[in-house]
Amino acid sequence: MKPSADQEAVPGDAAVPTLASSVYERLRDDILRGQLAPGGKLRIEFVSERYDAGNSPVREALNRLSSDGLVDRRDQRGFYVAAASVADLLELTRTRCWLEEIGLRESIRAFTPGWEEGMVLALHRLGRVPRSISPDTYQENPEWERLHRAFHRSLIAGCGSRWLTGFCDQLADQAYRYRQLSVQKVYPKRKENDEHQAIVNAIFERNADLAVALLNEHYRKTADIIVESGEAVAKDALARATPPAANGSKRGR
Repeated sequence: MKPSADQEAVPGDAAVPTLASSVYERLRDDILRGQLAPGGKLRIEFVSERYDAGNSPVREALNRLSSDGLVDRRDQRGFYVAAASVADLLELTRTRCWLEEIGLRESIRAFTPGWEEGMVLALHRLGRVPRSISPDTYQENPEWERLHRAFHRSLIAGCGSRWLTGFCDQLADQAYRYRQLSVQKVYPKRKENDEHQAIVNAIFERNADLAVALLNEHYRKTADIIVESGEAVAKDALARATPPAANGSKRGR
């Protein structure tokens, strides 16, 4: 049941931040997984109905997602799912390569047994899990996605800068969204485990130049696959996306 307008307006109501966080997490997940089409308008009524929440927590969640770069807030026009384009993807990839190069070089320079152990463990865990639940077609494996993120995070975890790792996490979210927008149409049989192992081998050799080159190539290869799929700019090809509309149906709760 939605809170009344009076309930929403009560200052200090503990339920509002909690509900706003719930809407934020669920809407964020839908955007990242490509369930809401890039550029689609996020009407307050639609979001409120979809996530069974009042206007106040919905607006708070949308503002937070705007700060994250996943929602565009346009003056006098409302909120929209952040657009997706080839130009944006390429800029994102370049920026991610720049920042993670710094993190990786600093981690190698400050090489510690703890960092090495965490990286090896992350690689081992990732290698034991298939990327897709189905061997023939792509069906997202949430466990692989979680471990994949953990592995890439481990590569820069020894850099000593929480600011840098925080920015890299935000870029990783954006990269994940582009992968999800494309992978349903093009799911290449890629030897990702070999690419990951090669990066780690270069790190073991303390060869920062090679490790950085391999990591950059890894990210650029992903971007090339996405661009070739055409999904980044073909909104009407997103067969599984749900275009936001004021009268959209509710999700299961």
